[in-house]
Amino acid sequence: MKKLIAVSGSDSGDKNLTPSILKVAEEVGKHIAQREGILLCGGRGGVMEAAARGAKKEGGITVGILPGSREEANRFIDISIPTHLGFMRNYILINAADAVIGIAGRWGTLNEISLAMNIGKPTILIKNSGGWIDILSKEKLLKNFTPKPYITHSAKEAVELAFNLIKRENISPSR
Repeated sequence: MKKLIAVSGSDSGDKNLTPSILKVAEEVGKHIAQREGILLCGGRGGVMEAAARGAKKEGGITVGILPGSREEANRFIDISIPTHLGFMRNYILINAADAVIGIAGRWGTLNEISLAMNIGKPTILIKNSGGWIDILSKEKLLKNFTPKPYITHSAKEAVELAFNLIKRENISPSR
């Protein structure tokens, strides 16, 4: 069965999104598709659109779990799932994923990362991508929390770790 990797990050309204952050998101999408994973995201602009664009460049499959209607989906989404739930759709997105990768982000991203950690999803943050992800990547902050997200420094490292963590979980005796 194909693995479902959620990419969580800033939408197009984030003034702090830079071309370099969007390039990281696109690389994440490309690496997910190269590993024959399915990219899940919120389906809109910004990090979500860049990741979906990267996946499509490699012939990957993209799914957008939308807060409202299908019309909100970016042009790189293959399967759009309208929820009309607003931010409540974050739970559907995170719960459906086998692993979650965070890039940049504002309040919605923080919500998705918190959900992922609370329900025990492998959660990988790409350090130096901005927003909440940089705040959550600080060792000083994380030292008092268990479990902790995994911190990586590149798109390739994040995707490789996601697939390795999924593989490890699938062979653990607790499943």
